[in-house]
Parts: sequence; structure tokens; C-alpha cells
Amino acid sequence: MGMKGKIALGAVVGVVVIGAVSANAGGNSDNGSDRTGKGSTASAGRESGKKADARGSGKGAEASKAAKAGRTGKKVAFAGDGDFQVGSDVKPGTYRSSGNTDDMCYWERSKDASGEPDSIISNDNVSGTSYVTIKASDKLFKSSGCKDWEAVAAKPSGTPASTVKGDGGMHRVGVDIAPGTYRSTGNKDDSCYWERTKDASHSVESIAANNNVTGTAVVTVSAGDAYFKTVGCQDWKKTG
Repeated sequence: MGMKGKIALGAVVGVVVIGAVSANAGGNSDNGSDRTGKGSTASAGRESGKKADARGSGKGAEASKAAKAGRTGKKVAFAGDGDFQVGSDVKPGTYRSSGNTDDMCYWERSKDASGEPDSIISNDNVSGTSYVTIKASDKLFKSSGCKDWEAVAAKPSGTPASTVKGDGGMHRVGVDIAPGTYRSTGNKDDSCYWERTKDASHSVESIAANNNVTGTAVVTVSAGDAYFKTVGCQDWKKTG
């Protein structure tokens, strides 16, 4: 897929969002500190690197998407590399990219095509699966080094699992993962980061709760959560 080209906003290991995010989101307000955790998009910061190829439009791209869909059984909405204009190249909606490894997948929602840090609405580096909701007000969606993106149905169905890969990325609650209490053991050096979210916008306000963990992590995923995100953790097992 190529070299990882950029760093997600506020992607800092070892710092927790819980207090500030809960206050903003109207959730649990355990403390009032203003802190940013790995995976959140509260502060600007990225590095230049691999330039995404502009793909996803034209007859050639449509034929390529159809061929890939036939091989994988999935309906490809757009390619994993490129800059896509919202409304013409890609429609607003929720999309999913899976099978990504080693944070090689980078995506970005932007309010314009200036390429400046201030234009970024939200972004992330991904291992495993990522869900992203592209809004009609977004101007550009950038994807670099990602697996192809597929459209997610408004009411997707699936068989929720009771075990979760610790570096699996985002899991849709009720579809990919069953609600309940999960436990992950043997985590080292705050490398395990988990996050419960209200949606796939990846804004700070969408985070219901999160944490960086050393040792054993225990979290209750609520039926009211939209997604559970896990990065750099040992595998999770449902305990209740």
C-alpha cells in the first residue's frame, strides 16, 4: 500500500481524553482537564509524505471497481487512494475500509482543497477497520494507503461477536460486536487505546469515553454506543 504519509490530528499515545470529551459531549464528566488522546482530532499536526493518487472517477475507475466487487463480494464505493470531491466523486454517507495493517491507511475529511492543517475536519491512521461518515458539508475526502471503501447501509445487519481483535480498529455495536463488558489483559506501556463513540464523524464531541491502558483493561460497551474502537491492545473477550 505504500508508506504511511501523514499523522492523524492529536494522535498521541499515553494521554487520555475522558474528562474534556465527556464534558463536551454531555457524557461522563469525571474531571475537567483539557486533554487529548490517541485517535482524537482536537489539535492540528500532520507530516507531508506520500501524495495520494487522484482516482475514483471515469470509466476506467468504474470498471476497476466492478472487477474488485466481483472478486471480493463487496460493492466498492471508491478506491483506497485518492482525493475525492464530495458530491461528485463520492456521495455523503458512511463508508467502511477493512483489512488495513500497521497504521498504513490514512484518511482525511476536509472543508476545502487548500491542503492546510486548518482545512482538516477530522482524520485518522488506521489498522484493521475504519468507519467514516462523510457529510454533505465536507468538500474533500482524502484516502492514502487504505483498502477500498464500501458504502455502509443505513441499517446494516450482522452477527455480533463476543471477542474482538485488540488492534482491529472500529467495530459497529450490534453488528460487529455485541454490547457488554469486555476485558483485555497483558497490555504494556499505555500502548492499548480504546474508545466508545456516538457516531463515525471522528470529532472530539463524538467520543463517549476512552482510555490508554497498561495491564488489564475493562470496558462496558453500551447498546446505545455506535462504535467501539481498539488500537494496540491485546484481544478483548466478553465477560458479561
